[in-house]
Amino acid sequence: MEFWYFGVPSVTGIEALAQKCEQLGFDGLTLTDSQNLSNETYIALTLAARATSSLMLGPGVTNPLTRHAAVTASAIATLQEVSEGRAILGIGRGDSSLFNIGHKPVPPSTFQNYIEVLQVYLNGRSLDTNGYESQLKWLNNANIDKVPIDVAATGPKIIGMGAINAERVSFALGGDVDRIGWGINQVKRSLVSNTRTIDAKPSLGVYLNICVHDDVKRAAELVRPGVGIFAHFTGMPGANREHVNQADQSTFDKLGSGYDKARHGKGDAAHAQEMSLEFIDRFSVIGPPEVCIKKLKDIRALGIERVSVIGPRPDQFGAEAEHALERFASDVIPAFRS
Repeated sequence: MEFWYFGVPSVTGIEALAQKCEQLGFDGLTLTDSQNLSNETYIALTLAARATSSLMLGPGVTNPLTRHAAVTASAIATLQEVSEGRAILGIGRGDSSLFNIGHKPVPPSTFQNYIEVLQVYLNGRSLDTNGYESQLKWLNNANIDKVPIDVAATGPKIIGMGAINAERVSFALGGDVDRIGWGINQVKRSLVSNTRTIDAKPSLGVYLNICVHDDVKRAAELVRPGVGIFAHFTGMPGANREHVNQADQSTFDKLGSGYDKARHGKGDAAHAQEMSLEFIDRFSVIGPPEVCIKKLKDIRALGIERVSVIGPRPDQFGAEAEHALERFASDVIPAFRS
């Protein structure tokens, strides 16, 4: 099982963070792509690539609106060249990157078309754009492997689309084993009903809020800001919730209707305070090492190959966040390396 650290791009300290992740045994580093909230992700990823030798790298996640597909393809292919083959393109429908410029997540059909166009560009092929043959011409002279696309998905339409059109699908469903199992079933249904555009079956991953801590209540507070972000995807109006624990429906309702975008990622936001300890415990992976290891092994047994670890935010929790990261690396990762 791969473990990726989920971070925020910064031009100060990104090299040190990347080197620390590599030294701690993480397989990859993914950085958010939200232009109004943090530094430019591709610049930060390039700095991280220059500072490391084995760590995989990519946006977590970019979107189909703020950059033309050719621009995204060129940026991630350049990172692939700089990193000597360590790039992955994480992409979703858009959240904070879009609402901060007055847009909603793009429709599933728009997202699918964007992914299909990205695949054309990243494979070095050309396509007609208003009568002009568009191609990343420089890519044919670059000695690099094709960059895999990793679709971040919550609902059945995006899960199904990613299963057909991308190399990877990563679920943003939380840590409930039954919900993740539902997501995997959506992938299987899509593969049965449609012809996959890529030879190999999609590699499956999950985004998980994780905190190794002997005090479960404190661990819940440390991941509360991140759980608020990822849980509100399920609470959005129109989101499919047929697979959601009945006890959690009212919490998702409140997250959907009362999400304070101005307090995005803040644990003291009113919407984040609506989440009970029990809800956070079900949605995340928190507690002593043995508890976290068991839950992650249960998730791995479903067929999950990759975990993006969303830990406590260093900008909010300082040394506690650093300790949680180090403890995950020392007390949890080794259980999956034998």
